[in-house]
Amino acid sequence: MNIDWTTVQVYLKPGATDMRKQMYTLSVYVAEEMKHNALSGNLYIFCSKNRKLIKVLYWDRNGFCLWQTDTTDYSVKSSPYKNGAGDVVAEFVAACRKFGMRFGFYLSPWDRHAPEYADKLAYDQYYAAQLAELLSRYADYNEVFELWFDGAGSEGRVYDWDMFLGVINQYQPGAVRFQSAYPTIRWVGNEKGYTPYPNWNLISQDGTEIWAPAECDVPIHLYHWFHHTGLWGIAYRITLQSTKKLVDLYEKSVGHGANLLLNIAPTTDGLFSKRDIKRVLALGAEIRRRYDTPLAETAGSGITLELPLPTPMSVNCVVLQEDITEGERVRKYSIEVKSGVNWVRVQTSEQTISIGHKKIDKFAIPITTPALRLVVAEATAEPIIRSFRAYQI
Repeated sequence: MNIDWTTVQVYLKPGATDMRKQMYTLSVYVAEEMKHNALSGNLYIFCSKNRKLIKVLYWDRNGFCLWQTDTTDYSVKSSPYKNGAGDVVAEFVAACRKFGMRFGFYLSPWDRHAPEYADKLAYDQYYAAQLAELLSRYADYNEVFELWFDGAGSEGRVYDWDMFLGVINQYQPGAVRFQSAYPTIRWVGNEKGYTPYPNWNLISQDGTEIWAPAECDVPIHLYHWFHHTGLWGIAYRITLQSTKKLVDLYEKSVGHGANLLLNIAPTTDGLFSKRDIKRVLALGAEIRRRYDTPLAETAGSGITLELPLPTPMSVNCVVLQEDITEGERVRKYSIEVKSGVNWVRVQTSEQTISIGHKKIDKFAIPITTPALRLVVAEATAEPIIRSFRAYQI
Protein backbone atom coordinates (compact mmCIF):
# COMPACT_ATOMS: atom_id res chain seq x y z
CA MET A 1 0.00 0.00 0.00
CA ASN A 2 1.63 3.22 -1.18
CA ILE A 3 0.19 6.42 0.27
CA ASP A 4 0.87 9.87 -1.12
CA TRP A 5 1.16 11.81 2.15
CA THR A 6 1.18 15.13 0.31
CA THR A 7 -2.51 14.73 -0.59
CA VAL A 8 -3.94 12.47 2.11
CA GLN A 9 -5.85 13.85 5.09
CA VAL A 10 -6.20 11.93 8.38
CA TYR A 11 -9.45 11.85 10.37
CA LEU A 12 -9.83 10.48 13.92
CA LYS A 13 -13.20 9.19 15.10
CA PRO A 14 -13.88 10.42 18.65
CA GLY A 15 -14.80 7.87 21.29
CA ALA A 16 -14.56 4.08 21.20
CA THR A 17 -15.37 1.82 18.26
CA ASP A 18 -16.41 -1.82 18.34
CA MET A 19 -13.36 -3.52 16.81
CA ARG A 20 -15.54 -6.32 15.42
CA LYS A 21 -16.86 -3.89 12.83
CA GLN A 22 -15.45 -4.56 9.38
CA MET A 23 -14.46 -2.09 6.67
CA TYR A 24 -17.85 -1.95 5.01
CA THR A 25 -19.59 -1.03 8.29
CA LEU A 26 -16.94 1.58 9.05
CA SER A 27 -17.36 2.98 5.54
CA VAL A 28 -21.08 3.40 6.19
CA TYR A 29 -20.25 5.30 9.40
CA VAL A 30 -17.87 7.61 7.52
CA ALA A 31 -20.54 8.33 4.92
CA GLU A 32 -23.56 8.73 7.20
CA GLU A 33 -22.09 10.24 10.37
CA MET A 34 -19.04 12.13 9.12
CA LYS A 35 -20.55 13.03 5.74
CA HIS A 36 -17.32 12.03 4.03
CA ASN A 37 -16.54 9.76 1.11
CA ALA A 38 -14.72 6.73 2.51
CA LEU A 39 -13.31 6.12 -0.98
CA SER A 40 -11.60 9.49 -1.16
CA GLY A 41 -8.15 8.07 -0.41
CA ASN A 42 -8.01 9.73 3.00
CA LEU A 43 -7.31 7.84 6.25
CA TYR A 44 -9.99 7.26 8.88
CA ILE A 45 -8.74 6.00 12.25
CA PHE A 46 -10.87 4.20 14.85
CA CYS A 47 -9.83 3.27 18.38
CA SER A 48 -10.98 0.42 20.65
CA LYS A 49 -12.56 0.95 24.06
CA ASN A 50 -9.39 -0.01 25.96
CA ARG A 51 -7.27 2.26 23.72
CA LYS A 52 -4.97 -0.65 22.80
CA LEU A 53 -6.19 -1.27 19.26
CA ILE A 54 -6.77 0.96 16.28
CA LYS A 55 -8.27 0.24 12.90
CA VAL A 56 -7.41 2.32 9.85
CA LEU A 57 -9.81 2.64 6.94
CA TYR A 58 -8.05 3.39 3.68
CA TRP A 59 -9.04 2.64 0.12
CA ASP A 60 -6.13 1.91 -2.22
CA ARG A 61 -8.25 1.71 -5.39
CA ASN A 62 -8.03 -2.06 -5.78
CA GLY A 63 -7.52 -3.49 -9.29
CA PHE A 64 -4.57 -5.79 -8.54
CA CYS A 65 -4.76 -8.78 -10.88
CA LEU A 66 -3.85 -12.24 -9.54
CA TRP A 67 -3.17 -13.61 -13.01
CA GLN A 68 -0.66 -12.95 -15.78
CA THR A 69 -2.74 -10.34 -17.57
CA ASP A 70 -1.75 -8.45 -20.71
CA THR A 71 -3.94 -5.50 -19.74
CA THR A 72 -1.84 -3.97 -16.93
CA ASP A 73 1.42 -4.27 -15.01
CA TYR A 74 -0.54 -3.97 -11.76
CA SER A 75 -0.56 -7.73 -11.32
CA VAL A 76 1.38 -10.72 -10.01
CA LYS A 77 3.98 -10.25 -12.71
CA SER A 78 5.10 -7.11 -10.85
CA SER A 79 5.14 -8.88 -7.48
CA PRO A 80 7.89 -10.91 -5.77
CA TYR A 81 5.69 -14.03 -5.95
CA LYS A 82 7.78 -16.59 -7.85
CA ASN A 83 9.87 -13.68 -9.10
CA GLY A 84 6.94 -12.30 -11.06
CA ALA A 85 6.24 -15.57 -12.84
CA GLY A 86 3.52 -16.78 -10.46
CA ASP A 87 -0.11 -17.09 -11.45
CA VAL A 88 -2.56 -17.50 -8.58
CA VAL A 89 -5.56 -18.03 -10.87
CA ALA A 90 -3.81 -20.81 -12.81
CA GLU A 91 -2.83 -22.55 -9.58
CA PHE A 92 -6.36 -22.20 -8.24
CA VAL A 93 -7.88 -23.72 -11.37
CA ALA A 94 -5.36 -26.57 -11.37
CA ALA A 95 -6.18 -27.39 -7.74
CA CYS A 96 -9.93 -27.40 -8.41
CA ARG A 97 -9.48 -29.71 -11.40
CA LYS A 98 -7.26 -32.03 -9.39
CA PHE A 99 -9.99 -32.60 -6.82
CA GLY A 100 -12.93 -32.56 -9.24
CA MET A 101 -14.32 -29.26 -7.98
CA ARG A 102 -16.17 -26.75 -10.12
CA PHE A 103 -14.84 -23.21 -9.87
CA GLY A 104 -15.80 -19.60 -10.45
CA PHE A 105 -14.15 -16.19 -10.81
CA TYR A 106 -14.73 -12.89 -8.99
CA LEU A 107 -13.94 -9.86 -11.16
CA SER A 108 -15.43 -6.66 -9.83
CA PRO A 109 -16.00 -4.03 -12.52
CA TRP A 110 -15.11 -1.30 -10.03
CA ASP A 111 -11.39 -0.87 -10.71
CA ARG A 112 -10.58 2.80 -10.26
CA HIS A 113 -6.89 2.02 -10.08
CA ALA A 114 -6.94 1.62 -13.85
CA PRO A 115 -6.13 4.88 -15.69
CA GLU A 116 -8.79 3.88 -18.23
CA TYR A 117 -11.52 4.26 -15.61
CA ALA A 118 -11.84 7.98 -16.37
CA ASP A 119 -12.85 7.13 -19.95
CA LYS A 120 -16.02 5.03 -19.93
CA LEU A 121 -15.55 3.52 -23.39
CA ALA A 122 -11.88 2.77 -22.82
CA TYR A 123 -12.55 1.24 -19.44
CA ASP A 124 -15.39 -0.96 -20.67
CA GLN A 125 -13.06 -2.35 -23.34
CA TYR A 126 -10.29 -2.77 -20.75
CA TYR A 127 -12.59 -4.71 -18.42
CA ALA A 128 -13.98 -6.83 -21.25
CA ALA A 129 -10.41 -7.77 -22.19
CA GLN A 130 -9.68 -8.89 -18.63
CA LEU A 131 -12.89 -10.88 -18.53
CA ALA A 132 -12.01 -12.56 -21.84
CA GLU A 133 -8.57 -13.51 -20.49
CA LEU A 134 -10.02 -15.23 -17.44
CA LEU A 135 -12.78 -17.02 -19.31
CA SER A 136 -10.69 -18.24 -22.26
CA ARG A 137 -7.15 -18.77 -20.93
CA TYR A 138 -7.97 -20.34 -17.58
CA ALA A 139 -10.97 -22.51 -18.39
CA ASP A 140 -12.22 -24.77 -21.13
CA TYR A 141 -15.37 -23.81 -22.97
CA ASN A 142 -18.33 -23.69 -20.56
CA GLU A 143 -16.24 -24.97 -17.64
CA VAL A 144 -16.71 -22.00 -15.28
CA PHE A 145 -19.52 -22.54 -12.79
CA GLU A 146 -20.10 -19.01 -11.45
CA LEU A 147 -19.03 -15.43 -12.12
CA TRP A 148 -19.27 -12.76 -9.41
CA PHE A 149 -19.76 -9.18 -10.60
CA ASP A 150 -19.90 -7.44 -7.26
CA GLY A 151 -19.04 -3.83 -8.00
CA ALA A 152 -20.36 -2.78 -4.59
CA GLY A 153 -20.37 0.99 -4.38
CA SER A 154 -19.82 1.71 -8.04
CA GLU A 155 -21.42 5.09 -7.38
CA GLY A 156 -23.96 4.87 -10.17
CA ARG A 157 -21.41 4.03 -12.84
CA VAL A 158 -23.14 2.40 -15.83
CA TYR A 159 -21.09 -0.31 -17.49
CA ASP A 160 -21.49 -1.85 -20.92
CA TRP A 161 -23.10 -5.04 -19.69
CA ASP A 162 -24.14 -5.99 -23.22
CA MET A 163 -20.46 -6.10 -24.19
CA PHE A 164 -19.58 -8.11 -21.09
CA LEU A 165 -22.46 -10.54 -21.65
CA GLY A 166 -21.18 -11.07 -25.19
CA VAL A 167 -17.81 -12.14 -23.77
CA ILE A 168 -19.50 -14.48 -21.30
CA ASN A 169 -21.70 -16.05 -23.97
CA GLN A 170 -18.68 -16.55 -26.21
CA TYR A 171 -16.62 -18.50 -23.67
CA GLN A 172 -18.79 -19.51 -20.68
CA PRO A 173 -22.49 -19.32 -21.63
CA GLY A 174 -23.52 -21.73 -18.88
CA ALA A 175 -21.90 -19.83 -16.00
CA VAL A 176 -24.14 -18.59 -13.21
CA ARG A 177 -23.93 -14.79 -13.01
CA PHE A 178 -24.00 -13.08 -9.61
CA GLN A 179 -25.39 -9.53 -9.83
CA SER A 180 -24.66 -7.51 -13.03
CA ALA A 181 -27.35 -6.21 -15.38
CA TYR A 182 -28.15 -9.80 -16.37
CA PRO A 183 -28.02 -11.80 -13.14
CA THR A 184 -29.02 -15.44 -12.88
CA ILE A 185 -28.35 -15.46 -9.14
CA ARG A 186 -28.72 -12.58 -6.69
CA TRP A 187 -27.43 -11.33 -3.37
CA VAL A 188 -29.85 -12.15 -0.57
CA GLY A 189 -29.47 -8.68 0.98
CA ASN A 190 -27.36 -9.48 4.04
CA GLU A 191 -24.05 -11.12 4.91
CA LYS A 192 -25.39 -13.12 7.84
CA GLY A 193 -26.08 -16.37 5.97
CA TYR A 194 -29.86 -16.53 6.18
CA THR A 195 -32.67 -15.91 3.71
CA PRO A 196 -35.72 -13.86 4.70
CA TYR A 197 -38.90 -15.86 4.27
CA PRO A 198 -40.88 -16.20 2.07
CA ASN A 199 -38.19 -16.44 -0.59
CA TRP A 200 -39.05 -16.28 -4.29
CA ASN A 201 -36.77 -17.18 -7.19
CA LEU A 202 -38.81 -15.17 -9.67
CA ILE A 203 -38.10 -11.48 -9.06
CA SER A 204 -38.74 -8.21 -10.86
CA GLN A 205 -35.83 -6.29 -12.36
CA ASP A 206 -36.52 -3.09 -14.26
CA GLY A 207 -40.12 -4.15 -14.78
CA THR A 208 -39.18 -7.59 -16.12
CA GLU A 209 -39.53 -10.86 -14.26
CA ILE A 210 -36.33 -12.90 -14.11
CA TRP A 211 -35.37 -16.19 -12.46
CA ALA A 212 -32.63 -15.35 -9.95
CA PRO A 213 -32.28 -17.54 -6.85
CA ALA A 214 -30.78 -15.95 -3.76
CA GLU A 215 -27.20 -16.56 -2.61
CA CYS A 216 -26.43 -16.18 1.10
CA ASP A 217 -22.83 -15.26 1.89
CA VAL A 218 -21.43 -15.46 5.42
CA PRO A 219 -17.94 -15.97 6.92
CA ILE A 220 -17.42 -19.01 9.12
CA HIS A 221 -15.75 -16.57 11.55
CA LEU A 222 -18.47 -14.07 12.37
CA TYR A 223 -17.61 -10.57 11.00
CA HIS A 224 -14.26 -11.77 9.56
CA TRP A 225 -13.84 -12.49 5.84
CA PHE A 226 -10.05 -12.80 6.04
CA HIS A 227 -7.66 -14.76 8.23
CA HIS A 228 -6.03 -12.81 11.09
CA THR A 229 -3.06 -13.38 13.38
CA GLY A 230 -1.53 -11.45 16.30
CA LEU A 231 -3.94 -9.36 18.37
CA TRP A 232 -6.56 -9.55 15.63
CA GLY A 233 -6.08 -13.31 15.69
CA ILE A 234 -7.52 -13.43 19.21
CA ALA A 235 -10.81 -11.93 18.06
CA TYR A 236 -10.66 -14.04 14.92
CA ARG A 237 -10.36 -17.32 16.79
CA ILE A 238 -13.21 -16.66 19.22
CA THR A 239 -15.63 -15.72 16.43
CA LEU A 240 -15.58 -19.18 14.83
CA GLN A 241 -19.27 -20.01 14.59
CA SER A 242 -20.50 -23.12 16.37
CA THR A 243 -21.72 -26.20 14.54
CA LYS A 244 -25.19 -25.55 15.95
CA LYS A 245 -25.20 -22.00 14.57
CA LEU A 246 -23.94 -23.13 11.15
CA VAL A 247 -26.63 -25.79 10.92
CA ASP A 248 -29.20 -23.12 11.78
CA LEU A 249 -27.84 -20.98 8.92
CA TYR A 250 -28.08 -23.96 6.58
CA GLU A 251 -31.70 -24.53 7.54
CA LYS A 252 -32.51 -20.83 7.05
CA SER A 253 -30.73 -20.49 3.71
CA VAL A 254 -30.86 -23.81 1.86
CA GLY A 255 -33.93 -24.61 3.93
CA HIS A 256 -35.53 -21.44 2.58
CA GLY A 257 -34.81 -22.37 -1.02
CA ALA A 258 -31.57 -20.41 -1.42
CA ASN A 259 -27.85 -21.19 -1.81
CA LEU A 260 -25.44 -20.96 1.13
CA LEU A 261 -22.03 -19.46 0.37
CA LEU A 262 -19.88 -20.15 3.44
CA ASN A 263 -16.62 -18.19 3.43
CA ILE A 264 -13.56 -20.01 4.78
CA ALA A 265 -10.47 -17.80 4.72
CA PRO A 266 -7.10 -19.33 3.90
CA THR A 267 -4.07 -18.57 6.03
CA THR A 268 -1.07 -16.65 4.69
CA ASP A 269 0.33 -20.06 3.70
CA GLY A 270 -2.62 -20.62 1.41
CA LEU A 271 -4.06 -23.35 3.63
CA PHE A 272 -7.21 -23.68 5.73
CA SER A 273 -6.77 -23.82 9.49
CA LYS A 274 -7.35 -27.17 11.19
CA ARG A 275 -10.04 -25.63 13.42
CA ASP A 276 -11.98 -24.37 10.40
CA ILE A 277 -11.66 -27.72 8.63
CA LYS A 278 -12.88 -29.55 11.71
CA ARG A 279 -15.89 -27.21 12.00
CA VAL A 280 -16.82 -27.60 8.32
CA LEU A 281 -16.62 -31.39 8.59
CA ALA A 282 -18.79 -31.25 11.70
CA LEU A 283 -21.33 -29.14 9.80
CA GLY A 284 -21.48 -31.65 6.96
CA ALA A 285 -21.77 -34.58 9.36
CA GLU A 286 -24.67 -32.98 11.23
CA ILE A 287 -26.53 -32.11 8.02
CA ARG A 288 -26.15 -35.72 6.86
CA ARG A 289 -27.24 -37.04 10.26
CA ARG A 290 -30.39 -34.98 10.13
CA TYR A 291 -31.39 -35.20 6.49
CA ASP A 292 -29.75 -38.16 4.73
CA THR A 293 -32.25 -40.79 5.87
CA PRO A 294 -35.94 -39.83 5.89
CA LEU A 295 -38.60 -41.88 7.63
CA ALA A 296 -40.51 -41.89 4.35
CA GLU A 297 -40.55 -40.04 1.03
CA THR A 298 -42.95 -39.47 -1.84
CA ALA A 299 -43.50 -37.21 -4.85
CA GLY A 300 -46.43 -36.20 -6.98
CA SER A 301 -48.64 -33.41 -8.27
CA GLY A 302 -51.88 -31.76 -7.26
CA ILE A 303 -53.13 -29.69 -4.34
CA THR A 304 -52.90 -32.59 -1.86
CA LEU A 305 -50.17 -35.17 -1.47
CA GLU A 306 -50.18 -37.89 1.19
CA LEU A 307 -47.11 -39.44 2.75
CA PRO A 308 -47.83 -42.72 4.56
CA LEU A 309 -45.30 -43.98 7.13
CA PRO A 310 -44.33 -47.65 7.51
CA THR A 311 -45.78 -47.61 11.04
CA PRO A 312 -46.94 -44.80 13.34
CA MET A 313 -43.77 -42.80 13.97
CA SER A 314 -42.66 -39.69 15.79
CA VAL A 315 -42.10 -36.88 13.27
CA ASN A 316 -40.76 -33.39 13.96
CA CYS A 317 -39.69 -32.14 10.52
CA VAL A 318 -40.57 -32.33 6.84
CA VAL A 319 -38.59 -31.25 3.78
CA LEU A 320 -40.43 -30.16 0.65
CA GLN A 321 -39.10 -29.55 -2.85
CA GLU A 322 -40.88 -28.37 -5.97
CA ASP A 323 -39.85 -29.37 -9.47
CA ILE A 324 -38.43 -25.95 -10.28
CA THR A 325 -37.85 -26.89 -13.92
CA GLU A 326 -41.56 -26.04 -14.11
CA GLY A 327 -41.18 -22.93 -11.96
CA GLU A 328 -42.27 -22.36 -8.37
CA ARG A 329 -46.02 -22.70 -8.28
CA VAL A 330 -46.93 -23.02 -4.60
CA ARG A 331 -47.95 -19.76 -2.92
CA LYS A 332 -49.39 -21.08 0.35
CA TYR A 333 -49.58 -24.50 1.93
CA SER A 334 -49.93 -26.42 5.19
CA ILE A 335 -48.76 -29.72 6.66
CA GLU A 336 -51.26 -32.08 8.24
CA VAL A 337 -50.94 -35.32 10.19
CA LYS A 338 -53.44 -38.14 10.39
CA SER A 339 -55.12 -38.61 13.77
CA GLY A 340 -57.63 -41.46 13.72
CA VAL A 341 -59.87 -40.78 10.74
CA ASN A 342 -59.16 -37.04 10.76
CA TRP A 343 -56.41 -34.82 9.42
CA VAL A 344 -55.00 -32.21 11.82
CA ARG A 345 -52.95 -29.21 10.79
CA VAL A 346 -49.41 -29.10 12.21
CA GLN A 347 -48.05 -26.01 13.92
CA THR A 348 -44.68 -25.32 12.30
CA SER A 349 -41.86 -23.07 13.48
CA GLU A 350 -42.20 -20.82 10.42
CA GLN A 351 -44.79 -19.67 7.94
CA THR A 352 -45.69 -22.04 5.10
CA ILE A 353 -45.76 -19.92 1.96
CA SER A 354 -42.99 -20.53 -0.59
CA ILE A 355 -41.33 -23.89 -1.31
CA GLY A 356 -39.22 -23.57 -4.46
CA HIS A 357 -36.03 -25.61 -4.48
CA LYS A 358 -36.38 -26.61 -0.82
CA LYS A 359 -38.27 -25.75 2.35
CA ILE A 360 -37.40 -27.25 5.71
CA ASP A 361 -40.35 -27.14 8.11
CA LYS A 362 -39.82 -28.05 11.76
CA PHE A 363 -42.77 -28.92 13.97
CA ALA A 364 -43.43 -27.03 17.20
CA ILE A 365 -43.56 -30.41 18.96
CA PRO A 366 -42.90 -33.99 17.78
CA ILE A 367 -46.06 -35.79 16.62
CA THR A 368 -46.62 -39.52 16.35
CA THR A 369 -48.70 -40.31 13.28
CA PRO A 370 -49.21 -43.00 10.61
CA ALA A 371 -49.27 -40.47 7.75
CA LEU A 372 -48.73 -36.85 6.74
CA ARG A 373 -50.34 -34.70 4.09
CA LEU A 374 -49.30 -31.63 2.14
CA VAL A 375 -52.21 -29.32 1.38
CA VAL A 376 -51.64 -26.49 -1.10
CA ALA A 377 -54.03 -23.61 -0.46
CA GLU A 378 -52.78 -21.27 -3.20
CA ALA A 379 -50.83 -21.96 -6.41
CA THR A 380 -50.27 -20.35 -9.78
CA ALA A 381 -50.70 -23.72 -11.55
CA GLU A 382 -50.89 -27.38 -10.61
CA PRO A 383 -48.18 -27.95 -7.95
CA ILE A 384 -45.48 -30.44 -8.92
CA ILE A 385 -43.75 -31.77 -5.81
CA ARG A 386 -40.37 -33.29 -6.55
CA SER A 387 -39.95 -34.57 -2.99
CA PHE A 388 -41.95 -34.70 0.26
CA ARG A 389 -39.90 -36.25 3.09
CA ALA A 390 -40.56 -36.80 6.80
CA TYR A 391 -37.90 -36.84 9.54
CA GLN A 392 -37.22 -37.23 13.22
CA ILE A 393 -34.13 -35.02 13.66
